[in-house]
Amino acid sequence: MTDSMLQVGVLSAAHGHAAGYLRHLAAQPNVAVSFSDPGAPDDVADRGQQLAAAAGARWIEDPAELLAGADAVVVCSENSRHHDDVLAALGQGCHVLCEKPMATTAADAVHLWQAANGAGLVLGVAHPVRQSPAYRHLQARLEGGALGTVLSLLGTNNGMLPRDRAWFTQPQWSGGGALADHLVHCTDLVDGLLGAAAVRVRAASNRILEQYPPTEVETGGIVTIEYEGGVIATVDCSWSQPRTAPTWGGLSLDVIGTRGRVRIDPFNLRVAGFAAGGPQWLAYGSDMDADMIGNFLSAVRGRTSIHAGALAGVRSVEIMAAALESAREGGRTVAVRSLTSTLS
Repeated sequence: MTDSMLQVGVLSAAHGHAAGYLRHLAAQPNVAVSFSDPGAPDDVADRGQQLAAAAGARWIEDPAELLAGADAVVVCSENSRHHDDVLAALGQGCHVLCEKPMATTAADAVHLWQAANGAGLVLGVAHPVRQSPAYRHLQARLEGGALGTVLSLLGTNNGMLPRDRAWFTQPQWSGGGALADHLVHCTDLVDGLLGAAAVRVRAASNRILEQYPPTEVETGGIVTIEYEGGVIATVDCSWSQPRTAPTWGGLSLDVIGTRGRVRIDPFNLRVAGFAAGGPQWLAYGSDMDADMIGNFLSAVRGRTSIHAGALAGVRSVEIMAAALESAREGGRTVAVRSLTSTLS
C-alpha cells in the first residue's frame, strides 16, 4: 500500500489503551478510523459510542461490518478473545495489531502466526516500549559491542491492579494475573535484544498485594528465565504500585555484559512533585503508543517491518505459559515448550 487512504478499525474497548489508539490513529494522515465495542458490560454499554465520538471515529455497532470494511485492525479485546478476534480480522484480509499477550495459550499464538504468514498479512503485538529512544539506544550499544557478551538481564514491570477493568482479575478472560499482564512486556524487550529462545523458566507468585477487590489471579510475580547460551533474565512483574501513587507504574531493563552495563527506564522522563491535589507526575518526551501506531501503519503500507512481530509474540506467550505453570506448581523449574522451533 502507498499513501492512499487506509481504513483502520479498532475492535473493543476492553483494554484501556483503546482510547489512546483511537486518538493516535485519528491524528495520522490518510487514515479513516472506525470503532466497534462488542460485548461491553451492561454498566458501560455506551462506552464505545462515547470513545468513538471523542476521537472523531466512525461508530459501527456490528464488528463483522467493521472488519469487512477495514484494511487494518487494532484488537483491544479481553486476552481470551484475542485468538478469535485476530483470526476473524485476518480472515477478512486485515492487517492486525493485537494487544498483548497475543493469545492465552502457545498453541493459539502459533495458530495466529501461521495464519498471518499464510495470508501474507502483518500481525504485530502492542509492545510500545520497543519504540522508545532508550530501548533503541540500548539496542545500538549492544549491537555495537559496547556491552560485550550479555550475561544477565533484570527487568521490572510494576503497575496498579486495573480495577476499572474487572476482567483482568478473572482468569477465564485474562489467562492469568500480573504474570500475563506484565511479564510479556519485559520478555518482548529481551527477545528484541537477544533473538534467542528461552529454555527454562521458574516463577513464584502471590495474591497478597491487593486485598480488595478479591482476585482469582496472582497480583505479584518474580520470574527467572534461562535462554539459549546460558543468559539469565529475572523479571519482577507485579501489580505493586500503590493507589496513592501519581502514575500507573513503570518499566525498567538492566542489561549486564562482559564489558559494561546499561539500565533503561523509559517511562521515567517526567517532572514530579506535589500540588494542591496531591502528587503530580508530568511526563515528557516521545509518545511510545503514537510511535507504535506509526510503525504499524508504516508496516501495513510496506515501508518497514513491524517492530514486535507475531513470532516474537509467540515466544513471549510460550514463556508466559511456562511461568504460569511453574507458579501453580510451587516454583518448579519448567521447560519452555517451543512450538516454533520446528515450524519457522
